[in-house]
Amino acid sequence: MRTLPNVAKFLRTPDACFAGLTEFPYVPKYLEVGGLRVAFIDEGPRDGAPVLLMHGEPTWSYLYRKMIPVLLAEGHRVIAPDLVGFGRSDKPVAKHDYSYFNHVQWMSAWMDALDLHNITLFCQDWGSLIGLRMAAESPHRFDRVVVANGGLPTGVGEVPKAFKYWRAFARYSPWFPIGRIVKSGCALGLQPHEVAAYDAPFPTRAHRMGARLFPGFVPTTPNDPERQNNEAAWEVFKRWDKPFLTLFSNRDPVTRGGARIFQKLVPGAANQPHATTRGAGHFLQEDKGEEVAQAIAAFIKASKVAGAARS
Repeated sequence: MRTLPNVAKFLRTPDACFAGLTEFPYVPKYLEVGGLRVAFIDEGPRDGAPVLLMHGEPTWSYLYRKMIPVLLAEGHRVIAPDLVGFGRSDKPVAKHDYSYFNHVQWMSAWMDALDLHNITLFCQDWGSLIGLRMAAESPHRFDRVVVANGGLPTGVGEVPKAFKYWRAFARYSPWFPIGRIVKSGCALGLQPHEVAAYDAPFPTRAHRMGARLFPGFVPTTPNDPERQNNEAAWEVFKRWDKPFLTLFSNRDPVTRGGARIFQKLVPGAANQPHATTRGAGHFLQEDKGEEVAQAIAAFIKASKVAGAARS
């Protein structure tokens, strides 16, 4: 049984804020976790093995609107949650309710409540920091993993300058325009209605609390409180022999080169069709969403064939 934080006060973005969405017709489902409502998209066959799409900072499940149709067309069940503090999920008001540890606990409890199994995880940005911990702590629920523009930092090693600038901006800038921030992380930019969709969950400064705080939770020093937990997760992945794929893009200054550590240390990454997603920025789901989804579908199909051959 997980110990979840006791959140005294939270905000819930009014449904009216999402009324103008286009290209995202999916009706959200809701599940209460530790007194907070977690929103998620759940499409496709109910009995299908889920493809779990974990978003990062400062986005929400809208990020996956170009990938969901491709995966559904391949017959997959697709689940895309909104992290606590993002999207349609509830947003704690107090700063102390937000932490890396708490978010892993919330999303793991959400996964446990849905009793998901045979998961293919796709994770990017904070979706990787949280999603990889979920997989490492419950490996029996996961069949395979795909990581793109993400990582599992332990606070040891060099911190990219681009990330330092981003963390300082999130901490000190009086101006925090989330839609424009997402646009700046896309090689191909965004249309005005797409910028507005990323702004939609955050109508006030108080709603943006989580988005402001998340960059400060990334382990960047050896004394980080989550170093030990991430090192424990790495020990799991150093023994992970299930299929593991990297699809990093070539135009992300924060995570460029990050695929190599997974390819080197994760046994299940050996002989996989790792690819560089070219012409894509940090948010490759925006720039090359259909291409990434097709790569995921091909990876699932090939790994099933290989698994059947071995058995």
